[in-house]
Formats: sequence, structure tokens, C-alpha cells
Amino acid sequence: MAAAMKLGLSVEACVRRLKRYHYAFKRVHQIFTAHITAEPIYELKMAFSLHAHLCAEHTAALRRRVGEMREPPLGLEAVPDPNLEVFFDEILSAPATRGLVLGLYGKAIPALKAALERHLQDTNLLVDYPSARLCRFALLELDEMLSFGGQTIAALAANGTTASAPVQEQNGHGAEATADSRNWLSLLDDCLAAAGGLAGADEPSGKKISRRYSAQPYHFDRVPKRDGRFPDPYNMGVNAEVFLYDEKFPPDPKTLMMFYKRLREIDVPEMMASIIIETQDKPWEYYRDMTRQLWDEARHAMMGEVGFAQLGIDWPSKVMINYTWSLALNTQLKPIERHAVLYFIEQGLMPKTGKRYEWEVGRASHNPLSALFQDYDWADEVLHARIGRDWYLKDFKNAQEAVRYGDECWSRVLMNWENWREQGLTKHRNWWPELYRDACRRWGVEPDPQVLAYSTTYQSVRADLKALTGSA
Repeated sequence: MAAAMKLGLSVEACVRRLKRYHYAFKRVHQIFTAHITAEPIYELKMAFSLHAHLCAEHTAALRRRVGEMREPPLGLEAVPDPNLEVFFDEILSAPATRGLVLGLYGKAIPALKAALERHLQDTNLLVDYPSARLCRFALLELDEMLSFGGQTIAALAANGTTASAPVQEQNGHGAEATADSRNWLSLLDDCLAAAGGLAGADEPSGKKISRRYSAQPYHFDRVPKRDGRFPDPYNMGVNAEVFLYDEKFPPDPKTLMMFYKRLREIDVPEMMASIIIETQDKPWEYYRDMTRQLWDEARHAMMGEVGFAQLGIDWPSKVMINYTWSLALNTQLKPIERHAVLYFIEQGLMPKTGKRYEWEVGRASHNPLSALFQDYDWADEVLHARIGRDWYLKDFKNAQEAVRYGDECWSRVLMNWENWREQGLTKHRNWWPELYRDACRRWGVEPDPQVLAYSTTYQSVRADLKALTGSA
């Protein structure tokens, strides 16, 4: 009773704070998404994909809550405080991995957590129960983000190298904090203080803020980057789809190709991030759904990684995961054209030579984990087809026209096979025999000569690449 009698936040004060939380989640979503493509460290690509998805969901929940509180028009697109805008612009524009990580996990997410905790302290938990519930759920996932972020910051600071790639190469400076970075982190603190805290519940400091990294407009980098575990990212020497759909090959080696195809899906978040960042003025449900699909594709990549790990296979040395698909689409097509290609490919994944077929291969193999992965991969792709219908198909007269446009856009994408080889970027070597031998040794069986001899490349069956690409 005593707590229920507390004079907490008025509706007006509550909405004012909710709008600031909404703005913060929306901006953090933008920052995570904008850095997926050009971030080289594999674990960070995956984490940014997940954390962007979580932020998109909490943004949607806060939008709904504000709409319940006598607030039409909602005014959710307005910047609640110019100092908060500088705060997030600075983190978005951070020029190096280490600064980005420190800004996100060392400043932005802790500030958001503190704001939500403050809300629970300041509001009346009876009258404002719906807002309090949203805060509690958000805090659960913010704590997960902070746990990951803390480990990441510690790893970068302690080791100086990550995933076989020196931090100096990725960041432009060593792992130890410099006076320069400390000054920048102090600037972020000054931004929050000038805004009266992220919640706006404190007295603003009155300090004038000057931009630093964000003095120039942010430029989204469409070119994918990879760390040292991807030594041959232009390699197109093994056509996975031709092998997978060839009935003369048995199921067990096909599971290896499916793990390769799943891990190769790291390029889908790299491409989808570019669509999300470069597509403006859509309803928030668009960004929420597209980010959900982006995270699903990151999960699929990790399924492939786990599949190889289960077999004890060192995938960075045995499997050449390329980024030719995301590189080509990001640099050759407009955002709507990339979405068209994505939709076109997804439609091709539903027939027999698609997701159901891959699940059947997994079930026919001696690898139950492969069947489980394909079971969920198939379910995810059905959802993705629905997202495509909701946000791509509706802009066309009919489904046939939408598919035709996607096919047309895909046909214009050039894979510079020979140019990459001539430039010395790749030899397109056939890594399949080495992978298959390693797997057979672990399975305790002799390699099948016919399987071992597989050497079909993407260049030799360009038509198959167009019709059956497994990137999405």
C-alpha cells in the first residue's frame, strides 16, 4: 500500500522519459546495424546482429506504450535533446572497433540501463505498470548486452589481438587506452550531463558540447570486412549447390556442404544491414522485421560454425568462406534492388530443391544436429518469405512482377571471377577434398572416390549460381 500511494511520474513526465528511451534504443539499433558490414571481427558481426534485433523489438514496444498515453500525434521522430543526438552521433562515427565497442558497451548501454532503473524507482508501479513491465524486460536484455560487451572490452584490452587479426590493424592504435580515447569518452559523459542524463531526470550541466568524430556526416561503408579466419574471401572454387542437389552423392558429405552454406550466410547480414541503413522513412515495423531477418541469417551462419565444431573441423583452415555475394550486391545495386534479389532468392528456397530438401538430407544423414539446424532454418525462411511479402511484394502489381524484377536485378550482378584471380586476390582453389578427407578421418570411414573428386566451380556453372544460390 505504501508503494501504491507513492506520488510518482505524471503521464506527461512519464511520456517525456519514454520518448528518450525510445530515441536511445532506436539510435543504438542504428549504430549496431550500421557497423555489421564493415566490422571485421566475426563475433562482433554476430553480436551486433543480435543486439540490433533486441533494440528494434524494444523500440517497437516503447512506441506502442507511448501511443497508449494520450499522445497523438506521438512525435516519436523528434530528437528529444540535441546533446543526446551528439552523444549517439559520436558513437556512430567512431573510427575504430575499439572506440565503437567502448562507446556502445561502456557508455550508451550503461546509460540506457541506468535510465530504465531510474524509471522503476521514480514511477508509481501501480498506475504505470505497463511502462514498468517494458523497463523490466528491457533490463534483462540490456544486462546480456553488457555482459558480452564487458568481455569484449576486456579481451581487446588484455590480448591486443582478436581472431588472428591484430587490433592495431583493425583499430589504428594499440589495445591500451590512449589519452585521445579517454578525452573522447569524457566528451560522451559531457553529452549525457548536458542532456540531464539519458532519462532527462537530472539538472542539465549547461556545458556547451562540440562535436568531434561526428563533425563530418557519417558515411556508411558498404564494403564487407572479415578477420583473419577468412583468408580467401573471394574464393568461388567450390559450387555447393551443384553438389548438394546431385542425387549420386550420399547424405553425409552433403551435411558438410550444408554447414558450409550456413556459415557462408554471414554475408546476408552484411548485405541486409545496407538495405536497412540506406532505406529511409519506412514504418518502424519495417525495420523491426528486417532486423529480425538479419539476426536469423546471423544465427544460420553460427549453425554452420557449430556444425563444423561438432565434427572437430577447424573451419578457417579447411573451408574458404567468401563474401562475394554481399560485396557484389552492396557495391553494384541500389537498396531496393538488393531487396529484390533477396526476395527472388527466397522464393527459390521454398520448392523441393530448397529448404525442405536440405532438411530431408539432414534427416537421411548420420548427423541429427544437421537435421535440427535445417528444421529451424526452413522455418525461418518461411517467416522471411512473409517479411518479403509484407515489405517488398506490396510495391508491385503482383507476385510475378516482383519476382521478375528480382531476377532482372540479380542478372545484372557481376561476379568478377577472373579479375579477382588476375589481381592475386584468390586462386579459387578447390578446398573440398581436404575438408572431406578430414571429415572421413573423424567419421572413421574411407573417402568415396567420386565425392573426393568433386571439383565443380561457380564459374563453370554460372547458370546454377543464378538459379540456386545458397547465400540467402
